[in-house]
Amino acid sequence: MKYLFTIVLGLHGLIHLMGFVNAFYTTDINMQVLGISKPIGALWLIVCVLFIIASSQFFTGKNWFYIALIAVIISQFLILLFWKETKFGTILNVIVLMVSLSKYSRHRFEKMVQKESKEILLKSVDSNSRIITKNDINNLPEIVQLWLTNSGVLDKKTITSVKLKQQGRMRIKPNGKWMPFEATQYFNVQNPSFVWSTTVQYMPFLNMIGRDKLLNGEGEMLIKLEGLIPVVNESDNDKINSGTMIRFLSEICWFPTAAINDYIVWENINETSAKATFTFNDQSVSGVFRFTRFGELISFEADRYYGGGKTATLEKWFVETLSFKEFSGLKIPNKSKVTWKLAEGDFHWLTVQIKHIDYNILN
Repeated sequence: MKYLFTIVLGLHGLIHLMGFVNAFYTTDINMQVLGISKPIGALWLIVCVLFIIASSQFFTGKNWFYIALIAVIISQFLILLFWKETKFGTILNVIVLMVSLSKYSRHRFEKMVQKESKEILLKSVDSNSRIITKNDINNLPEIVQLWLTNSGVLDKKTITSVKLKQQGRMRIKPNGKWMPFEATQYFNVQNPSFVWSTTVQYMPFLNMIGRDKLLNGEGEMLIKLEGLIPVVNESDNDKINSGTMIRFLSEICWFPTAAINDYIVWENINETSAKATFTFNDQSVSGVFRFTRFGELISFEADRYYGGGKTATLEKWFVETLSFKEFSGLKIPNKSKVTWKLAEGDFHWLTVQIKHIDYNILN
């Protein structure tokens, strides 16, 4: 696809060279079909150069779309001037325009995510990190103490911020097709918040980009098809706020020192289960963590809104650990399966794997 579109941009530019040649070098009256004046011929040359530059920048991964958009505008103006002979060039312009707008929208989306991630990390202060001792976990349920001990948190610094890379597959409805995705997520653990951004392969040559965000107890969800067409855009919604907070609570397994923070209160259920309540800005959510008798995390379960609109209903949301891996001396679940427990049957909608994780980052 990369090579094909590079060729399309380059050839489209070279086709415009014909207008320049016609204006400056054609002397045979029978060959002067378009009757292009020299000033207009210069414009054809400018468009040719712009498309070739855009082709080169696209191939090398630079921000080519600004130049391509300018080239398309001038090109279409020239085509309209000589519509009868050049109208088929509109097809190429439409193709270039759609791809350029998509890339421009993705660029703006990525800038937004970078800005939000930076803002979250700026609120994290590594100087507040301290060494965790046995005294820090003594007041927790015994099974939670065992989990934290076996995870390796003792004698480690508290985690204040996180950056991780994920990959996996998801689907949007039961029996729907699986779609591969890659994602990056930033967490502030001191002031519980995160930004998660993903690219999902919706179908060959067609992607969705998405961003989930939790900040100050408020959640936001944004999904766009090829960065252009909004699929989901939810914010200022109590159900989204609740769901996003539950997500944060479930994901503390990736940075287990968060379990000792004041915003989480633990309640013993039995020898292998404990309930955690996460409270922030007068909002609270709860979920149940289940472990083996050796303190390995088996699952997390909570009541979470299925959907974000007015028709959203509370359903069981179940996260199951599939495997563990050690990162920076901490043993954490690195692969998980996420399922909605619906009345009509289980809806396994997500499998996610942690590929890389960094703790206590500042940027």
